[in-house]
Amino acid sequence: MVQSQEMIIAGFGGQGVLSMGQIIAYSAMKEGKEVSWMPAYGPEMRGGTANCIVIVSPTRVSSPIVTMFDSGVILNQPSLDKFEAKVKPGGLLLCERSTIITPSIRTDIEQLMVPATEMAVTMGKKQVANMILLGAFLERRPVVSIANVLAALHEVLPERHHHLIPLNEEALHAGAQFAAEHYQAV
Repeated sequence: MVQSQEMIIAGFGGQGVLSMGQIIAYSAMKEGKEVSWMPAYGPEMRGGTANCIVIVSPTRVSSPIVTMFDSGVILNQPSLDKFEAKVKPGGLLLCERSTIITPSIRTDIEQLMVPATEMAVTMGKKQVANMILLGAFLERRPVVSIANVLAALHEVLPERHHHLIPLNEEALHAGAQFAAEHYQAV
């Protein structure tokens, strides 16, 4: 299991960017790890840009501000344009395929283009695309366990949405399976 990870998750508001980061943070806390979750978003509720920096570490996090990341989970082209160069060499750049017009041409990082929206629509609920991406991310960088992600969902999701947890679990596993089948070494 990956011990420490500094990541950026970025996309449009409404794509589940902030909740994905929050779920990683809650899951890491359940595992007794130190965490930092710092969201940033524009004034728009949906359609504006949103991102969050998530740090998971076995030791105390010295600062929630980082400028270079071990991983980037990117859900749109403007976010790719902004954060692509900020992924450290040897890092992971995981992108939602349908929203990326011009993919990264970097050769010093691991890249994975995930058709998360398409997969989510096939599953019957477009809103689980972020969980597909999270599953793919955790397959490549297992900073927290999927079991603790599911436990965190019980705490993060309002009780009226708990009936969606099995679908979220299915989405996590679908993303992990996609990442395992499409792994390409740096």
